[in-house]
Amino acid sequence: MTSKNLALFDLDHTLLPIDSDHEWVEFLIRHQLAGDPHEVKRKNDEIYAKYAAGNLTIEESANFMLSFLTLHNQFDLARYHEQYMHEVIRPNIKQQALDLVNQHLEAGDLCCLVSATNSWVIGPIGRAFAFEHIIGTVPEIKNGQFTGQFTGVASYKEGKITRTVTWLESLGLNFDSFEKSYFYSDSINDVPLLEHVTHPIATNPQASLRQYAQDKTWTILDLF
Repeated sequence: MTSKNLALFDLDHTLLPIDSDHEWVEFLIRHQLAGDPHEVKRKNDEIYAKYAAGNLTIEESANFMLSFLTLHNQFDLARYHEQYMHEVIRPNIKQQALDLVNQHLEAGDLCCLVSATNSWVIGPIGRAFAFEHIIGTVPEIKNGQFTGQFTGVASYKEGKITRTVTWLESLGLNFDSFEKSYFYSDSINDVPLLEHVTHPIATNPQASLRQYAQDKTWTILDLF
């Protein structure tokens, strides 16, 4: 039986009060795992500012963010990620965010985390929120090592629609299969997917999205 409703969620500043991508690099800097700390911090902050302003390209983001996965082997990366989950992510998983996801899960809605952040970083975070379905930008792996590139369509801006449509098709579904479709996001970058669903919900929205949502009379939800 098909779920009546579809519930899609952005991650950073939507379900988490932090940006998991930015904080992952900060974590690597703190533990001397990312090269020149001053240069990496400068670039990390620059990338984040461009993203917040809505003028970051996925190529610039991926070239920077995915480069850190090439510095370490898979075994060590897994170890670092678990430490990152313990130090950074779990303390920032708030009950109100868990409750929001759970409310849709308990209603029998088909739920999916849809983030521009790469799937390696967000996979364990999504599972901590009980997501069975997780869409992130997919880092390329060759011969057991990350290449620093991404593969396929990045789940960023319009790419979030493309990736969600492809995922739904893999289940034999499309947006019209549901009575209602929800998307929760904080970011102006997510306007394409917000406009694609029947129930866009600006969640902890940044100023530009808050104004946009008010103009469109969308629901605004301040979780944090």
